[in-house]
Amino acid sequence: MEEESKQPQKKLSSFSDLGQLLTDSERKQLNPEVKKRDHDGKNKTVRISLDSKGRKGKAVTLVEGLQHNPTTLDEIARILKQYCGAGGTVKEGKIEIQGDQRERVAEKLREMNYVVKK
Repeated sequence: MEEESKQPQKKLSSFSDLGQLLTDSERKQLNPEVKKRDHDGKNKTVRISLDSKGRKGKAVTLVEGLQHNPTTLDEIARILKQYCGAGGTVKEGKIEIQGDQRERVAEKLREMNYVVKK
């Protein structure tokens, strides 16, 4: 039988302690730096409205006036949907969020430096 090393074993009390067992290169490999992109509205004006036309009476919150490329619009829509906990889509340069989410959408867009008009 092989002789085990006589180092005292440290008891781990949390998952963060587990990271101490790894070398720096192993930690970087497990946790690649994710670039989180912040959106800066640069004080551009957007309009928020509630619409239910052509939706069998179901209300959706519309965000109009965002002049971005489709990729950026999709990303902003994803942020708003997550924040509101609702579904939604991007159609014809407008973001649609399901339900009456005007207050929450306005709050999040103000955090992103947009000027919101209702």
